[in-house]
Amino acid sequence: MNLSLVIPLLNEQESLPELHDWIVRVMEENGYTYELIFVDDGSRDGSWAVIEQLSAKNPHVKGIKFRRNYGKSPALHMGFDMAQGDVVITMDADLQDSPDEIPELYKMISVDDYDLVSGWKKKRYDSALSKNLPSKFYNFANRKISGIPLHDMNCGLKAYKKQVVKSIEIYGEMHRFIPVMAKAAGFDKIGEKIVHHQARKYGMSKFGWSRFINGFLDLLTITFFSKFGKRPMHFFGLVGTLVFVLGFGFAFYLGAFKIWATLNHHPARLLTERPSFYISLTCMVIGSMMFLAGFLGELVLRNSSIRNQYLIDKTIK
Repeated sequence: MNLSLVIPLLNEQESLPELHDWIVRVMEENGYTYELIFVDDGSRDGSWAVIEQLSAKNPHVKGIKFRRNYGKSPALHMGFDMAQGDVVITMDADLQDSPDEIPELYKMISVDDYDLVSGWKKKRYDSALSKNLPSKFYNFANRKISGIPLHDMNCGLKAYKKQVVKSIEIYGEMHRFIPVMAKAAGFDKIGEKIVHHQARKYGMSKFGWSRFINGFLDLLTITFFSKFGKRPMHFFGLVGTLVFVLGFGFAFYLGAFKIWATLNHHPARLLTERPSFYISLTCMVIGSMMFLAGFLGELVLRNSSIRNQYLIDKTIK
């Protein structure tokens, strides 16, 4: 099978028939073998009934329905689990992503040998205040922290090698950082393609301002785990040791100064009367706690089932 198209959705009954027909036309024009996987994330309208109707007339249409709304990440995870195509493409169901982009995305994966290609909606038709400006700032922060030079990391229109989607686990709200997760798993040939963005035709956006705050926190989480997930002592132990040494050095200086002042009959305040004493003591306590956190992390990892899980690309036997 050439292509698996995974489309998560929530309350998109108006757009589904038009999106389906558009995708089918593109598939037939290019002669692709394909499957179209709709993942209904707990819709309360008639979306699932529409998917059933589409499946009845088109055997390539498959569907997954959640009992309630779990979020986009679980929807993509289940869609990736079902996908069988050599190339997996995701897009939103609101008709803001154009299926006409599929052939070029497919070529970049199958011919140009990219592991992952992310769409870049360079010209957007969203509100400048509520989405465009926050999105630009958000993606700027993403590029600086992750080191992946994508202009629109959260674009729903992406293409993957099958091996990529089978090698990563998406949970929480980590769908925003699939390129970061893919890079951490060793799939570092990541490309970008400028794609056409269409104005929303039906309904309204399901995301608010909170996604930018939550997204930034999730980025810090996934960046930390990708670097130190299997070696927590390298982070906590190093930072804890530096903080402890800083506090101990300053405390040693205060103690030495107090002894010098006493021997030379130089007037000096008691150590407990100096704020710097408590600062140095706090540094030593925090440093010790961070070192202990790293040590406990190593103990947990030693007994974890994932301690020796690594992705094998090829073998010769």
